[in-house]
Amino acid sequence: MKAVHTELAGGRWQAFSLVEQLANVGSEIERAINWSKKDRPEYSTNAFYRGLELLDLTIADPRHRHRLRELARLREVLLDYFLGPNEFGSSDLLWHRYFHAFGTAAAIQKESSRAS
Repeated sequence: MKAVHTELAGGRWQAFSLVEQLANVGSEIERAINWSKKDRPEYSTNAFYRGLELLDLTIADPRHRHRLRELARLREVLLDYFLGPNEFGSSDLLWHRYFHAFGTAAAIQKESSRAS
């Protein structure tokens, strides 16, 4: 599959904190869920794969080696939810709550860096 986020894959992704990275992953996952609700499976699938690509960039980020198990499990559970039998029992609400926390934390982080 061709990389969609070529600029980010080129090294810019590592400039983001883990919180910002996961907030961006979450944005794509939210898009995937929203497009699915609008019965637009092609848009939903594309958004999911963009989110997966960003998550893979996060997993490849050497700063997060000590979090590799958690990030790999996140990838596994996302794949199970979107492409598998949903053995882990995930839901749209679960993903919203999970990624919303990162979006909120990233916004707070950004605001506090502006104030400094």
